[in-house]
Amino acid sequence: MVELSPVERRQIVTLPPSIAKLTAVKRFVLYGSNLVRIPPEIGAMTSLEEFTPYTSYRLHWFPYEITRCSKLVRSTVSTRTLFGNYKLRPPFPRLQPSQGSVADLDLTALNPGRWGTPAIRSCSVCDQPIKQHGLRQAWISLRVATDVLPLLVNACSATCVDTLPQGAEGYVQFPHTGGNVDQPASDWD
Repeated sequence: MVELSPVERRQIVTLPPSIAKLTAVKRFVLYGSNLVRIPPEIGAMTSLEEFTPYTSYRLHWFPYEITRCSKLVRSTVSTRTLFGNYKLRPPFPRLQPSQGSVADLDLTALNPGRWGTPAIRSCSVCDQPIKQHGLRQAWISLRVATDVLPLLVNACSATCVDTLPQGAEGYVQFPHTGGNVDQPASDWD
């Protein structure tokens, strides 16, 4: 993004799924971007060690798939803008109700304002294709590298949601669907 003009950078609000091909990238610097979402394909960036979307103030959450970046040890995120941040506790948006079947839902052409992503190809947890089994969305706040991030999970089953780890200390301790979820009291009150 360094080679783009400020006007060109402001026009980029998401990254393409093809970031999955960037398997040798170690540093991913999105400083000051206008991004509103990161695609779940970030999980395929297996060499990623440093993730810096600092001052990307329109990023309020991340895909659960970022937890697949096992080498990720450093992050710099503008945490005050994140859903559930311990300082301000901004609310999590309410997610769509669980879908017992996705037969009538085109998972390749979703409304990102409603589903958080334009496409859901596989389960965030088990990485199996989401076919007709159903779809369950959940929020979970976990430490990823050096920051606690709100993560959007697109799961194929209740079993996959049940296998999610406990939330980070000081955050909601269980997967939830947003809305009026009780968040722990802020230390900054």
